[in-house]
Amino acid sequence: MTRPVKLLILQLSSIGDVVLTSPVVRCLKRQLSQVELHFCTRQSYQAIIDYNPYLTGHHYYDGNLYALIQELRAEQFDYIIDLQNTFLTSLIKVAVGCRSFSVEKQTFRQWLYVRWKINAMTEQHIVDRYMATVLPLGVENDGRGLNYFIPYKDEVEIDWLPETHQHDFVAYAIGGQSPTCRLPVLRMIELCLKINYPIVLLGDKNDRKIGDQIVKAIGERQIYNACGHYNLNQSASLIQRARVVFSHDTGLMHIAAAFRKKVYSIWGSTTPQFGYYPYKTPHVRLETLGLPCRPCTTASSGTCPMKHFKCMNNLSFDFEVKELRIKKNF
Repeated sequence: MTRPVKLLILQLSSIGDVVLTSPVVRCLKRQLSQVELHFCTRQSYQAIIDYNPYLTGHHYYDGNLYALIQELRAEQFDYIIDLQNTFLTSLIKVAVGCRSFSVEKQTFRQWLYVRWKINAMTEQHIVDRYMATVLPLGVENDGRGLNYFIPYKDEVEIDWLPETHQHDFVAYAIGGQSPTCRLPVLRMIELCLKINYPIVLLGDKNDRKIGDQIVKAIGERQIYNACGHYNLNQSASLIQRARVVFSHDTGLMHIAAAFRKKVYSIWGSTTPQFGYYPYKTPHVRLETLGLPCRPCTTASSGTCPMKHFKCMNNLSFDFEVKELRIKKNF
């Protein structure tokens, strides 16, 4: 009997980047015969891939590179699919020592866009760049979008929520990698008042304090602060239940896209032109156009280099959430 081809996918970057690899995983498994798929990511992202039915093996980087390399070499992979293409993943590829395919980074185009505001970026979502990486293996994009798999134990029951939020709610992912990809607190409050609907705030324990400020300003009848109360898969379960999702440029935005939710994506120091906007789902981009200083970074930065933060402070909320046909007053 012929041994299955063993492939290793590398993506250690972030929650969103791991979620965005899901079409590659699915297409590899469905389009190649006798293939054994393994995935390597950081230990902190284990919940994202542990329940993916298309994967056979899971490998986690916890800071010990030597141990990880020894573990991967023992698997005797035939190919590595590097969907991050960084110095760290290059070290892993060299050490494992098999044929590899690596995603195109577009580093120079990104530098032109950030440094000189010359937008030479290709009109291509990062998922399509990921899929181009496996094209030499005869694998093509099936156009079915992202996947996210929630185990039964992490499905949030509706009666876990306050009674005011058990019938319907909007999810708002208030987190982000840095302050420049998040609205200031006062503007978050303004946005929540604009939505005028029961809202579940999502984020980790670091976002809890901001969520409490929003609740204090608006009230518990409209705002439920779930930040830090639920793990990642449970937060994904709440997104799956939401009518629509508001999100900064963060991993929960891509999880919302995996559930085909309509996403109102909020952009500050970064722009959708980098290719990380919600994939294969209806979405509205909320951004301040025409600023000569934007984008100021490829991912996120700690503070506004111009000190005015106009990308978020001047962001217009002149839009209508048509999905909320019946307004609820509080």
